Amino acid sequence: MVCPSAHRQLLPKDQRNRLTAWNKLCYGIGGAPYQITGSALGFFLQIYLLDVAQLDPFHASIILFVGRAWDAVTDPTVGFLVSRSRWTGIGRMMPWILCSTPFAVLTYFLIWYVPPFEQGKVVWYLVFYCLFQSMQTCFHVPYSALTMFISHDQKERDSATAYRMMVEVLGTVLGTAIQGQIVGGATNCPTEPGDVDGGNSTNTSTVSLDETKQAYLIASGAICIIYVLCAVVLFLGVKEQKESGRPKTVLTFSQGLWLVLSYGPYIRLVIGFLFTSLAFMLLEGNFALFITYALGHRKDFQNILLVIMLSGALTIPWWQWFLTRFGKKKAVYFGISWAVPFMVLIVAIKSNLIVSYVVSLAAGVSVAAAFLLPWSMLPDVVDDFKVRNPDVNGHEALFYSFYVFFIKFASGVSLGVSTLSLKFAGYVTGSCSQPEAVSLTLKVLVSPVPIFLIAVGLLILKTYPIDEGRRQSNRKLLQERLDSESETSALGSEV
Repeated sequence: MVCPSAHRQLLPKDQRNRLTAWNKLCYGIGGAPYQITGSALGFFLQIYLLDVAQLDPFHASIILFVGRAWDAVTDPTVGFLVSRSRWTGIGRMMPWILCSTPFAVLTYFLIWYVPPFEQGKVVWYLVFYCLFQSMQTCFHVPYSALTMFISHDQKERDSATAYRMMVEVLGTVLGTAIQGQIVGGATNCPTEPGDVDGGNSTNTSTVSLDETKQAYLIASGAICIIYVLCAVVLFLGVKEQKESGRPKTVLTFSQGLWLVLSYGPYIRLVIGFLFTSLAFMLLEGNFALFITYALGHRKDFQNILLVIMLSGALTIPWWQWFLTRFGKKKAVYFGISWAVPFMVLIVAIKSNLIVSYVVSLAAGVSVAAAFLLPWSMLPDVVDDFKVRNPDVNGHEALFYSFYVFFIKFASGVSLGVSTLSLKFAGYVTGSCSQPEAVSLTLKVLVSPVPIFLIAVGLLILKTYPIDEGRRQSNRKLLQERLDSESETSALGSEV
């Protein structure tokens, strides 16, 4: 006689590993907080620190760089701690996600609050920005590693990843929409290009600086509520699957670091996407300023950003079909390079609102590819590592955390360097118009530099060795290994 648990384990493998659409959707919703807050911070924090908090560009660059660098350092640390965590009644990743959420929303809200003092204002933003990044890391690293524990089937994980990317891009749309639409109209500068007398203008569309500050607080409060709701949905809708019965290998931090950084396919993938991600981060971090000061579309910048994100969200399913049909490496080359002509066009022609909208619509297609492909390819590297290192188990979180480390460190470098570049160009804090040198600097930061970084990244990704044949072979080997372990475990449970 076979006990009921053994009977469940002997179900056909396609039923054992299958996820419902609801499971995938709930899993995807769990990724929204990271992207909602990330898009709001990425598009608006720089302009907020300069024009609302009215910090010197040098101080703003310190906050942006140190905050992201600190965030990058915490990723491998949290990844290591997660890999050493014990299994609980709700899983190994879920406790991290739930416990970090309340602290994350509190620190996020305080980032958008302008303290009523000048001395120490820089310390205020630096402290709460770093604290938020730490809490966000405690959420996002376990969530990213959760990909490997929602199903043992690669096809199901890819499908769930597509759901995640769709929701995450919608999350960027939501973050951009909430932040942009609430604070977009709250400016103490005139909306007509000819009126540059700042707060002294009688233009009816201007508001006080205090009202602008209030708008940022309202937007951050709305985002905090959504953050909590998404964490609750993830917890209720996703069941973390326990690892196989094979014992987990215990490694020190330095051993884990060497394990990850000495694996060739992983390093090539990470460095390649490091360059391409840095290109899109430069574009994201400077695009609001570029639209406002280089193109002169002050009253439309939030709508242009929204068009980019909507375009990206709508093309995620198409990219999922493309990578399934033609392979992931071809999707990388085609998808990321698609943005290059439009980066050239936006700076090559005279400022025109219609052209700006068209370019933003087309550029969103590449944004979707940049979102989807790294997270779709990381599980392939982890599977490849498992095939070639069958005795090393339980360290999936390290691969994800070090990837996030490199990407976030690159983000810190891009934000710090670009803000310093604006200072050297003569950026005037709180002014409604900027010198011509600032306009030229912004054009360089959103076109020639990103294009160069994309070219370097694609050349590195050309050496990435995991093609479709190797990926399918790994999938087959791991599935056979899993079936063998499951059957052995089931037979051992016979009464």
